Amino acid sequence: MEEAKWYVVHTYSGYENKVKLDLEKSIINRNLQDQIMEVSVPIEQVVEVRNGTKKTVDRKLFPGYVLVRMIMNDDTWYVVRNTRGVTGFVGPGSKPVPLTEDEMVSLGMSEKKNIVVDFETGDEVVVISGPWRDTVGTISNINHQRQSVTILVDTLGSIIPVELGFTEVKKK
Repeated sequence: MEEAKWYVVHTYSGYENKVKLDLEKSIINRNLQDQIMEVSVPIEQVVEVRNGTKKTVDRKLFPGYVLVRMIMNDDTWYVVRNTRGVTGFVGPGSKPVPLTEDEMVSLGMSEKKNIVVDFETGDEVVVISGPWRDTVGTISNINHQRQSVTILVDTLGSIIPVELGFTEVKKK
């Protein structure tokens, strides 16, 4: 079975919570709980000062957007897209693009797993994904906190540094 991913849904501004409730009702009515797992309106708590009084209030992080964790197929796309207040998915054309794990971590929606690597500075590695795929480089720096390596790549006779995630490279 396909893995559920997070998608960003654009809504009319101010309708985020209504879209969340309507979508949750549709999920139950159509028995799609195993395909649409979670609907979220990310909020942050901020302190406002009005008339000299401090008050903690919830504020939407992304007004006009709702996050949906689901398995993308025709049924789930139809249910989300046709929920009242939804204007569409975020992505080029008609193809929704899921958020990456790094984007979810930066939103505080996911915990990044600590990856243990056997790389050392000076090791030769091959890039296994992304625009630098199949490129060979030498590790010049390892950043365990960001879970990334900086490799030196020879491009058109110039040595340039490229930063990549641990999962984007493997030892040669």
